[in-house]
Order: sequence, then C-alpha cells, then structure tokens
Amino acid sequence: MNNFPRFVPSAHPCALAFSLLPLLALAGTIHSNLFIESGKQFILGGDQRGAFKVAAKNTGAVPVEIRERPKGGGTFGKVTLAPSQSGVLQFAAGSTAVLLNPSAATANLDLTITGDAKLGMTYEPVQEYGRPAPKQ
Repeated sequence: MNNFPRFVPSAHPCALAFSLLPLLALAGTIHSNLFIESGKQFILGGDQRGAFKVAAKNTGAVPVEIRERPKGGGTFGKVTLAPSQSGVLQFAAGSTAVLLNPSAATANLDLTITGDAKLGMTYEPVQEYGRPAPKQ
C-alpha cells in the first residue's frame, strides 16, 4: 500500500490547480508580486546549496537595479529594469540577489524564482554598492 494522497476527479477547475500547488513547491518555483519601499533593497538568497534563476518584470513606475552578491564577497551589477521591462537572471550557488529601489516611490516587480528555492528573504536600507546593511 502506498502513502501517496489520492486525487479524486472534480468538476471544479480550481481543484486541479490546488492539487498541483504542492508539486510546484517540490519543483522549486516561487512566484511573488514584490513591493520594495523607497530607499530599500530586497535581499534574496545567500548560503543556498544550488543556483537559482529569477525571471523579473518591472510592473511599477520606477527602475529597479538588480545586483549579485557572491558568497565570497563583493557585489556586481547585473541589470537595471526600467518600468515594463523584463529580464531573466541566473545567480550562483551561495550568492545573494539584491534588488535595489533608490527612487522616491515604491517599486513593484512580478518575480518567478526557480532552482534552489530554499532562499532567505529580507529587506534592508539601500547601501552603497549593494553591501549588507550594518547590524543594529
């Protein structure tokens, strides 16, 4: 006897979608409608074992800069997404994606993250060259 859940066919179209959600989590996919306040940066990843990919679309009214902070230190720019612009970025194992909003308005991005999705996520004030904020 197996211990797998049994799916019962349903006439409701949402039943199939909800039954697939656990499978998407196992596949390592995260979807987010991300807002970044003015003067903040969103930190994604760091210390994960595998690489990850971020497909981003800037759905807001201000540009967002995306940088990579490698595990060994330093930071380098990858791209700046203007409003309505999209891009797909690859991040190495152990690296951190830094999404910066230095503008005076809130930024909004539609993100799909694939690969190693066991990622830490936090916000911090924008730092020069994308360095981590000092610990308080």
